[in-house]
Amino acid sequence: MADWDEMVLVGRIARPHGIRGQVIVNPETDFVEDRFKPGAIFWTRSARGDEQLTVTSARVQNGRPVIGLEGFSSIEDVERLAGLDLRVPEEELQPLDAGMYYHHQLIGCAVETMNGERVGDVVRVNGGAAGSVLEVDGPRGEVLIPLATEICVEIDVGSKRIRINPPEGLLDVNRSRS
Repeated sequence: MADWDEMVLVGRIARPHGIRGQVIVNPETDFVEDRFKPGAIFWTRSARGDEQLTVTSARVQNGRPVIGLEGFSSIEDVERLAGLDLRVPEEELQPLDAGMYYHHQLIGCAVETMNGERVGDVVRVNGGAAGSVLEVDGPRGEVLIPLATEICVEIDVGSKRIRINPPEGLLDVNRSRS
């Protein structure tokens, strides 16, 4: 098994569905149909320890996967899974096109302006592919930075660094009000 902390969150089990041991998953991936299909393997961690789960059946209902799992055949079997993370080793993620990033790759990146001023570290990525925003925590407090190529001019996930060219006032106006 890969190291739990090195694995990537792809979903969270919401609750049991029906009486035959299926669960509803809150997906944390843009590739729902590909990720949650029969034969897919996930890792989860609970008081019982780390467990490998294999998908036996899958369908998408209202944007969320409803999956059956090997060895789980009743609602009583799956009740203990509610709330657990579903993770996969990073190498099992689909390759993305150039200029596209998984959220986990951006979290922890140091953000600085083109002239080297430290803005902070990415603590969260909000939104979807059409309009993601980096939530950055640093000396200025929380700052929201649109994940747009004209602002985030250099993203190096290997070095965990993002260089930005913010429009005038972005770092001041965007500061969260405490």
